[in-house]
Amino acid sequence: MPRSLHILARAAAYAWASPYTVFGITIGLLLGGRFQRVDGVIEIHGRGIAAGLSRMLVPAMAMTLGHVVLGRDLTCLATSRKHERVHVRQYERWGIAFVPAYIAFWLVLSLRGRDGYRDNPFEIEAYAVDDLTTTKEPITNSR
Repeated sequence: MPRSLHILARAAAYAWASPYTVFGITIGLLLGGRFQRVDGVIEIHGRGIAAGLSRMLVPAMAMTLGHVVLGRDLTCLATSRKHERVHVRQYERWGIAFVPAYIAFWLVLSLRGRDGYRDNPFEIEAYAVDDLTTTKEPITNSR
């Protein structure tokens, strides 16, 4: 692919996911997070973010919103990086439809008596590339 076409494709991917990216940055700012950029993705961590992630329906080390990954701390961000980058690519493919699709899968799976998180095709794809656990145990803070 010619360089100009590659740049255009990357710009389109960032634009397609941008509503969630802006939302992620806003959360990071409101919760007093510390920002860093790694491989074109904004990673944000801090106490407020750690508290929010630990109170989620499925407690998380990190969570992706567009091109933003919110993590409990630097260790959690590093540990979950491969997994969360899969979600970044999913946002690039699905754009604003990603979250509704994710929730729809969750609801349908749950109504069928399955695990809406671990059986979710988006999570299956992400867990396939990393070494993170998929057990029922909540993920605890690495501090």
